[in-house]
Amino acid sequence: MLKRRERNVIRKRVHARIREKMSGTAERPRLNVYRSLNHIYTQLIDDQNGVTIASASSKGKKGEKEAYGGNVAAAKTVGKLIAERAQAKGIKKIVFDRGGYLYHGRVKALADAAREAGLEF
Repeated sequence: MLKRRERNVIRKRVHARIREKMSGTAERPRLNVYRSLNHIYTQLIDDQNGVTIASASSKGKKGEKEAYGGNVAAAKTVGKLIAERAQAKGIKKIVFDRGGYLYHGRVKALADAAREAGLEF
């Protein structure tokens, strides 16, 4: 079994290979996913201008009800949240960047929730 550090090195190498082929624009930004053990984070990024358009994560802000962010239910919530924030900015089409993670589990749940909420990949 690979150690966590070695797996992260492999993930970063895979992510770099993916990023060579895709980039986000103002009309079709890149939805980047970062998954840690305890939380999941997303950003809508315009790579041409180097700007983050919107972001969402499973970390609750002060005053919000905090839920455990390391599960599929939290990933679905984050997917719906990022889709709502994107549509508020007038964005319907995106490029999905899975961040070098397998398209399975929390990453897949986030993508499916974003699709159901109205984003087109």
